[in-house]
Amino acid sequence: MTAATQRPDIVSQAFGNPADPAVLLIMGAMASMLWWPEAFCRQLAGRRRFVIRYDNRDTGLSTKYPPGAPPYTFEDMVDDAVRVLDDHGVARAHVAGMSMGGMLAQSVALKYPERVGALTVISSSPLGVDTSGLPGATEAYKEHSAQGANVDWSNREQVLDFMVKDARAITSTRYPFDEACTRAMIEPDYDRSGGLASATNHFLLKGGGPKRTVRDLTARLLVIHGSADPLFPIEHGEVLAKAVPGARLVKVEGGGHELHRNDWPQIIEAIVAHH
Repeated sequence: MTAATQRPDIVSQAFGNPADPAVLLIMGAMASMLWWPEAFCRQLAGRRRFVIRYDNRDTGLSTKYPPGAPPYTFEDMVDDAVRVLDDHGVARAHVAGMSMGGMLAQSVALKYPERVGALTVISSSPLGVDTSGLPGATEAYKEHSAQGANVDWSNREQVLDFMVKDARAITSTRYPFDEACTRAMIEPDYDRSGGLASATNHFLLKGGGPKRTVRDLTARLLVIHGSADPLFPIEHGEVLAKAVPGARLVKVEGGGHELHRNDWPQIIEAIVAHH
């Protein structure tokens, strides 16, 4: 077995009663399971849900590869999500993904429809739909993102400073940015992951497998999207919801590209109501 085909270790954590309906949480690019905060997971589990979060490849405690040449595809990460369900003995789950995790979640629902009872896509973009006419990331965000090329990803302080700036760049316009709280979340993620250099592989991923489109979805779709998202403007969520018959769109007023604690009640309520 080569390194490319060897099954990676995907580390996961569950909250709540395994007898309750399962919710699988998939986070986005460069993000470990910690970006689904434990308190968020516990609140969701408190609504009689069996909540599972996990570290994507190249993040957290899951298998990592040398930065710059990931020996896996986007499709492999889709399969990882289903393996996490297998690890927890879950036959069918409500799958919820954020950002790139939202694209992974769409792919999971399309490739493994029998495993997905409901689908929630947060702060993401539709899969297999022409989005070239939609607004892209804001100029301010693109300017910030370009600075990532100058970051020495082996330098803890440089990385932490950049990640805090990144969080500020995608934050809600409704609430003031809490830098101390943000840094207190990012520091443990950096240390637990042993650095974030490998996580940059997510930006180099190639596709894989058949071309699929959200128009082929069979799972019921909920779209949650911040009205002030600077990375995937709200139009992406609107187009996604319109592409799927019966889909529901929940707008988070002033919401950025994040799970802001003040928005948790609205987000959790929407997820629980969607089953």
